[in-house]
Amino acid sequence: MHIPIKRSRTNQIFGGVIAGLCEHYDWDPAIGRVLYVLLTLTPVFPGVIVYLLLWMLMEKPY
Repeated sequence: MHIPIKRSRTNQIFGGVIAGLCEHYDWDPAIGRVLYVLLTLTPVFPGVIVYLLLWMLMEKPY
C-alpha cells in the first residue's frame, strides 16, 4: 500500500514528507512545516506517528 504522492527530493529536512505534501498541493513548504509543528504540539494530533506512517506510505523520490 502506498500513497501516490512523492516525498520531496530537493526540499527535504528529514524525509521530505511535509515538503512532498506541500509540493503536491502547491503550498509553501515553510508554511506547511509551521502548521505541522503547531498541530504536533496539540494533544489531539500524534504528529510523530503520522509523520512516520506517511514516510513509509509515500512514494520514494526519484
